[in-house]
Amino acid sequence: MALVVTATALALAAGCSSGGGAANPPGAEKPDLNVAVVPALDSAGFFVALYGGLFKAQGLNVHFTPATSSETVIADQAKGIYDITGGNYVSYIQAQQQGEANLYIFAEGSVMEPGSQGIYTMPDSKVRDLTDLKGKTVAINAPKNILYLLAASVLAAHGLSPGSVKFVNNVPFPLMSGELKSGAIGAAVMPEPFASGAEMGDGALPLVDLDQGATTSFPIAGYVVTKQWADQHPHTLAAFYRALEEGQQIADNSRVAVENAMMDMPPPFGVSKQTAAVLALDSYPFSTGPAGSVDRVRLERVVNVMQQFIGFPSFSVSSMLMNDGS
Repeated sequence: MALVVTATALALAAGCSSGGGAANPPGAEKPDLNVAVVPALDSAGFFVALYGGLFKAQGLNVHFTPATSSETVIADQAKGIYDITGGNYVSYIQAQQQGEANLYIFAEGSVMEPGSQGIYTMPDSKVRDLTDLKGKTVAINAPKNILYLLAASVLAAHGLSPGSVKFVNNVPFPLMSGELKSGAIGAAVMPEPFASGAEMGDGALPLVDLDQGATTSFPIAGYVVTKQWADQHPHTLAAFYRALEEGQQIADNSRVAVENAMMDMPPPFGVSKQTAAVLALDSYPFSTGPAGSVDRVRLERVVNVMQQFIGFPSFSVSSMLMNDGS
């Protein structure tokens, strides 16, 4: 199997490269990078690139730090502690609008597919349907982030006010299953691979799939740099982007490669072979264009839904795009 995966990865990587540019890229201004990424299935393209040696092939040494959410690492990225971060778009857009950071979204990470994000409970829970969530505590990993937005959308579609639910913020994904099992929370909003891990390990049950209604096939995550960092490290960014897009293309075409990447993650984030086999995958957009080749219309949809469900003010996503999208 390893040989098959390697062959697939190499073939796809070659298809994503253009000419001889990737083989002999200009020297990276900063080959040693500190990169913080949320260790969820939304970031599968990054992990395929990391564990498949694609960054090393571009002359980069990537030091990976697991992030609780993109919201928790933005301040450190603005300070220069992290060179690149990956996580949910909602927190990045909020930080940009509030002046907490000046960011470029230079690559897309994932688009939601059925089963990849959901609200989960336990078999003995009194929460049997969405109406039972009134007054109950629901865990999310960061306040008013992408998971809150997805949950709020589904609640509203079923006639429930998001304010009727007590959202508990900043609960790390690896702890959610234990919190459910102990009864400390009534439900948890989880992405893959944590959702399948909770199902396989603790018997958690899906209450609702968040891939529906206004947030069907919703853009979830992407990768950002500060604009100052991008200006100072154009060759480094280009090399990182080439490797990342190779990883994205492999992830979008090879389930086996994604499963292996999820198993390769360090504890407590890595999953068993049995859990990897049942993961519900996202789709992973990729481009053969330069860094910043992202879908502006897709990202504008994030802003529109933020305005609809969390009262977000008027905002132009073009202010975060290197090439004004594609």
